[in-house]
Amino acid sequence: MTTDTGAVLALDGVTKTFPGVKALDGVRLELHAGEVTALIGENGAGKSTVVKILTGIYQPDGGSITIDGRPVRFPTAQAAADAGVTAIHQETVLFDELSVAENIFLGHAPRARFGLIDRRAMMNRARDILTGIGARIDPATRLKDLSIASRHLVAIARALSIDARVVIMDEPTAALSQTEIEELYTLVDQLKAQGKAILFISHKFDEIFRIADRFTVFRDGQFVGAGRMAEIDEAALVRMMVGRSVDQIFPKRAAKVGDEVLRVQGYCHPTEFDDITFTLRRGEILGFYGLVGAGRTEFMQSLIGITRPSKGVTRIDGTIRTIRSPAQAIEAGIVYVPEDRGKQGAILDMPIFQNVTLPSLGRTSRAGFTRMANEFALAREYTRRLDLRAAALDANVGTLSGGNQQKVVIAKWLAVKPRVIILDEPTKGIDIGSKAAVHEFMSELAAEGLSVIMVSSEIPEILGMSDRVIVMREGRIAAELAGADLTPETLVRYAAGIGRAA
Repeated sequence: MTTDTGAVLALDGVTKTFPGVKALDGVRLELHAGEVTALIGENGAGKSTVVKILTGIYQPDGGSITIDGRPVRFPTAQAAADAGVTAIHQETVLFDELSVAENIFLGHAPRARFGLIDRRAMMNRARDILTGIGARIDPATRLKDLSIASRHLVAIARALSIDARVVIMDEPTAALSQTEIEELYTLVDQLKAQGKAILFISHKFDEIFRIADRFTVFRDGQFVGAGRMAEIDEAALVRMMVGRSVDQIFPKRAAKVGDEVLRVQGYCHPTEFDDITFTLRRGEILGFYGLVGAGRTEFMQSLIGITRPSKGVTRIDGTIRTIRSPAQAIEAGIVYVPEDRGKQGAILDMPIFQNVTLPSLGRTSRAGFTRMANEFALAREYTRRLDLRAAALDANVGTLSGGNQQKVVIAKWLAVKPRVIILDEPTKGIDIGSKAAVHEFMSELAAEGLSVIMVSSEIPEILGMSDRVIVMREGRIAAELAGADLTPETLVRYAAGIGRAA
């Protein structure tokens, strides 16, 4: 892509590295006045990292950012706002107890004599901005009294109150109804007419083709391509987005799939998911794929009793089991390795051996007292199986790499000898060597007869490790795929709601 001098904002060769992960590797992006550029990519492609760099939350390790061709730096969020860059996130960052006007002008309210806030001027200016975007909202209203859609309008009004030249919309329709989405489209058209350069991030292909003038595709933190929406079709965009092959880091072994172990019927939740029904067999790895907001994690947490479904039945070996808490799930033979290992999976300030044995204290205790020798023996057994790399088992988990922390969490739940293990994004944020180790162990578990549910946003992982795949979209099962139907294009099409691959 050649540099376009007409770009309001441009990134060129931008890199960003975190421990063990290269989030951005020389990416490029251009935003133009009066146009919407869609930033497209799988979960983990680097989109969120770019947004954080553009809003001053992260600083790039290399590359350049220019506005009107002049180099700029955003060392803080305020510096980005001062340069005219603002973001409207999926979950609006506003304050419920403040009025609409106070939210719009928070941090830059008009001032009267002696530096006091000029509330009359603030109310009048807030009313003018809201009227300009077609929002019929009283600026004196408390934010907590507004609908989600109206809160988005307030967030947009706030963006316009600082005279933003670049407006970033990150999954802005995730929580909106179809009517509210149409209203947002109208608002985007108004922003274009005002000459704003808009970066629009969405997993929904119908939105992208409806609203975007240009596209840029990221894959694995790298720039793949860019162009005009009028010059590309859905099939070509999908190929750009997922164009990878499954390689040696997915060592799926042939496992003998046995009898049905788990049957879930009609699981529903008022806001998160609806009518989830599937089966899982002995020795099977069942993949769950979906885009942001698909409801996969919410369903898994309900299945193990963290949240309550409004209805639904769980059967283990044909017997109905009532699961209203994680303890009951463990008793039924179902365990869950969460996506956020740092906050939900492990206690980072505790030693490895105590993390591993925490759910198994009944096996390592006598007369109500834990026996350290038993704890070490149990922890040693399972950490060896996972090839944990640590100086000692009494080292704190927080001193380990991300991959080894994940191994500790998996070891903890394997030690309770479950029938079913749910792995939610099991290799998120870990290096390729640790990924291969986790995948190898998953195959071993399946070969030994354990049933595995794997939630993953990585298409190669889903394709390389799953016997079957359930695709979720907007809280419902969009498809169940296996064999020849299991392709990258088919996964993305069902997940994005654009039908079956041709």
